[in-house]
Formats: sequence, C-alpha cells, structure tokens
Amino acid sequence: MPSTRREFLISTLSTAALAALAGCSPGESKDGTTLTFLTFETPALTAKFWDDSIADATKNLAGVSVKKIVSPTSDRNAYAKQLQASGQFPDVLASINPKDFLEAGLLQPFDQAWLDANFLQPNANAINGKSYIPPTNSQILPMVFYNKDLFAKHNLQVPTTWAQFAGVADKLKAAGVTPIQLAGAEPWSASMPLVGLVSADVLGKNPNWIKDRYAGKAKFTDADVVAAVTKQRDLVKAGAFGNGALGVNYADANKQFLEGKSGMYLMGSWFIGQISAAQANSFGAFLLPTDDGRQIVPFNVGGTTAVNAKSANAAKAAEFAKAWSLSPDNLRTLIETDGAFPMLKTVKLEDFGAKVTPVFTDGYKYVQDSNTKVSSIGWVNNDDALPPGIADLFYALSQQLFTNDDVKAQLAALDTAWDKAVKQ
Repeated sequence: MPSTRREFLISTLSTAALAALAGCSPGESKDGTTLTFLTFETPALTAKFWDDSIADATKNLAGVSVKKIVSPTSDRNAYAKQLQASGQFPDVLASINPKDFLEAGLLQPFDQAWLDANFLQPNANAINGKSYIPPTNSQILPMVFYNKDLFAKHNLQVPTTWAQFAGVADKLKAAGVTPIQLAGAEPWSASMPLVGLVSADVLGKNPNWIKDRYAGKAKFTDADVVAAVTKQRDLVKAGAFGNGALGVNYADANKQFLEGKSGMYLMGSWFIGQISAAQANSFGAFLLPTDDGRQIVPFNVGGTTAVNAKSANAAKAAEFAKAWSLSPDNLRTLIETDGAFPMLKTVKLEDFGAKVTPVFTDGYKYVQDSNTKVSSIGWVNNDDALPPGIADLFYALSQQLFTNDDVKAQLAALDTAWDKAVKQ
C-alpha cells in the first residue's frame, strides 16, 4: 500500500527492536554510510521485495548501505513512535503518517524542484506547502470488489445507487451467500466500508469537509456524517457482513473472498495485487454507490519514503529515498503485487513492463478519467490528513458499530477527541 494496515501490540521494544535490526540489505559494506530503513511486510510486500528494492535503490549510491528495521506488525506508525521514544528513530521510514511526526520536527521535506520534475501531481502529499512523502503512486480506497460468477448465478447487476447496493446485499443473504466480506479483526481493514461511506456521502458533497472540520465549521455529529455512518450500522443490523466478521483478519478475508465465500469486498485498490491472472475473469470492481448515483472516487496519492530530518545522515537518506521512489523496478513490483497506480511524470504505465489484469486496468481508468476525486478520509498524507491519533479512532468506530446503536454519541466522542488533538 504502500498501504497496509494497522494494529500494533508489542510487549517490550528492546526485544523486538533487536530482532528487527538484525535484517540487512544485500551488498552491505563495512565502510561508508549505513542508513536504517523502517519497513513492514504484507502478503504483497515481502522481505524479498524490500531486499530487492533496497539493492536497486542503492546500486548507484556509492558508499551507502541500508539496514532494515522491520515493523513487528503492519502498524509501522506505532512502531516508529516506539523507536522515536527509545532514541532509535530510523533514517528513512516507509509509509508512515507524516502528521504524527511533524510537531516534533522529525521529517525533512523533499525539495519542490525535484517533485515538480518527476511527478504528475507534485503537491498531492503537501502539508502546509511541504511534501514529506513523494507522490509516486495512487490508490482508490475502498473499491467494491465483486465476484462476477456469484453475481451471474443469482442474476445480479452491478449496483449504481445505494438502494441498489443494499438490495444486492439482501439478495445475496437470502441466497445463503455472505453479502460483504469484512476483515473485521483489525481496525484499519474493518474501516473500509466506513471510509467509503464518509468519503462518498460527505466529502463527495463537500470536498473541503476535513478543512472545515479543522476550522471548526463542521462536526462529525452533523446530519450528513450521521446519515453516512448510519448506513454501516444498517448493514450490520441486516447481517450483510456475516457471522463472526470481527474475528476475520485481513489475510483470511482475502482468502475467503477469493474462494467465492462472499459476494462483495470493500478494500483498497492494493487488493488488485491479490487477484491472480487465472482468477481475474471472475472478479471485477466498482465504486461504492451514492444515493443519487453520482460516482465519487475516494482517492489517495501515496508514496513510501520519508526522511528523518534529525538524522546524522539526512543528506544521504534523502538521496536513498529519492532513488527508491524513482526506481522503475520498485514501482513495477508495486503495480503487479500491490495494485499501485503509477504517478511518475516521465514513465507511462506501459513503459514499466508490468503484467496487469483487467481488474487493474479497469481501476486505473478511474485514476485517468475526469471525475470527482475526493480525499479518502483517514488515509491521505496531505492537508486532509486527520490529526494524530484520530485516524485510529475513526477506524475503530467501524468495529464499535457492530455492538453500539447510538451512532451520534459515538461521533460526538470522535469530535471530542479531535478537538483535544488540535487543542480547539
């Protein structure tokens, strides 16, 4: 995802850090500069991917070697904070939330001329005019992936309105099929329906809603947000997510959906990388429908490398981060395995030589087309990023909706936490 994907439990930092610090990149030398690089592993972003990507990024950086620090879980943000607290903040960090580290002055912005020269949307990740993660690729999150075979078997059409979507869920449930797969065990993945609903129904009508929330002009308890969140509560009460949804982790949810045990799956576009060429004809994807059928693209321009501003090797770290971000080989792998939509100015999709499925090309059309793109709430790394800690609370709300019917009270608690985080 870069992108997956959050929950973090660790008993003691020292034990985990010693294990994590043991991994070194191929070709490390005894002389020159050794950088530390915080990475994380997923089914798509394996240890081999990171090793190969480091080797490719350092091949033209004389005297630079890289030592991996592998996050014990996919929540690299929380692990980065643990490393910061212990005085081990890495030189370069993969796919963190910059806003969580800016107040402490820990991140170094990339120079604007380099951004302008290399990226289609050079300011897509800008926070107060500065970019701390290169805008190398983009994602749509969530998309609604669906099983074409199950849709055909039960005479279902791709829904274009919310009423039609709810109707499809009802028909699948009546047929004994779990309507919507949910990776409910982890807050970040459980949040996908909620992210989609708020992005489409709230930001789709007011793309400046997050800025308005910062300015105190909007609240989570406003009627439009309550209505959007209530839709997820309605799905829960209708049994759309199936029994035991909160006990299913991300890997098992992927497996269950790909095995045909559910009809739809709301997940980030990185899931495209989990659909093999042999499976691709059986799956498709569409945007989460709105009440009136307007298509809203919940969009995130992503990237990977952030640089420690206080590193003794900050200049070399920036060189490595830039080389990693512009590597066609790295991006080709992300395109093929993580469904990344490329955003480099000088390299077209076909020039990467990536092998992609029709599911990818159909999704990429949403990126290229003129349409209504809004920030995917809780996921972007620009001015629309939520205050530190609020994204995690927003994700957790999606799980709380399974047992708590008081939507407005839960949103009021989120407002309180927001105001405290920004000291309003």
